Amino acid sequence: MTDWQTYPISQLRQLFQEKQLPDTAWQQLEADPRKGVQLLVCQHQHLQEKRAELRQAFQDRTKWEQPYWQAGQIVAGVDEVGRGPLAGPVVTAAVIWPAEAVVLGINDSKQLSVRQREKLYPQIVAQAIDVSIGVGSPQLIDRENIYHATELTMRQAVQHLRIQPDHLLVDAMRIPVDLPQTRLIKGDAQSIPIGAASIVAKVYRDHLMADYDQVYPGYGLAQNAGYGTKIHLEHLQAVGPCPLHRQSFAPVGKARQSLG
Repeated sequence: MTDWQTYPISQLRQLFQEKQLPDTAWQQLEADPRKGVQLLVCQHQHLQEKRAELRQAFQDRTKWEQPYWQAGQIVAGVDEVGRGPLAGPVVTAAVIWPAEAVVLGINDSKQLSVRQREKLYPQIVAQAIDVSIGVGSPQLIDRENIYHATELTMRQAVQHLRIQPDHLLVDAMRIPVDLPQTRLIKGDAQSIPIGAASIVAKVYRDHLMADYDQVYPGYGLAQNAGYGTKIHLEHLQAVGPCPLHRQSFAPVGKARQSLG
C-alpha cells in the first residue's frame, strides 16, 4: 500500500493539480501534520463541496424535462442571444439533451464568465444528441422588429435540427412551429437544455462578432458584441453605421441623421 505521507509536498501538489490523487491518498493525507499538506486537503475538500453543489444544481435544473424523458420523449431547449445590441444578428440555438448526460456548470450564459462558457461549449456539443443554430440578420430585425425576428430565428434553429423533438422548452417566448412547447421565464437558469442552448448561442455569436470586428473595425465589436458601449457609440457618431447596424434602433438612426 502506498504511503502518501512520505511524498514531498511539491510532488503531492503536482499530483493534486493533475487530479492524480486517489481517495485512499486523501484519507491518509488528512492525518498528515505538515501545513502544506493540510492546505492541499482543504483545497481538495473545497473542490469536492463545489462539485457536489454543481451536481445538485444540475439535477435541480432537469425538473422540467424529466417527465418527458421518463415518457421516452425527445426534448429540445431553445434560447436566444443578442436582442439588445445595436449591431449584429440575433442568434438562437436549439439543443436536444440526453437524459443520461451530465455536464456540470450549465446555467444561464449571462451568469457565466467567458472562460466558463468557452469551457462548457465543446462539452455541450460533444454530449448533446443534436445542436443547431439560427441567425437573424440585422435586415430581418429591421424589417420584422426584434421580437418577431427572434421568433423566426428560433423557428429556424428548431427546423435545422436533424432529429425532430417531441417537446420544446423555450426561454420566455413562443416559437411559431407546430410542436408542443413550454415557455419558462428565465428558463436558461431553470432547464439544462435551455441553459445549454443559451451557452451555445452566446459563444457562437461572440465568435461571430469578433470576426466582424476585423471587417468593420473601430466599433469595438470583439469586446462589446455590438452593445452600445462608450467606444461603440463614439465611433458610430463619428463615422456612422456599418451594414451590421440595426437601422431601426434609435441610437443608430440618430447617428445616421446627424451625419446627413
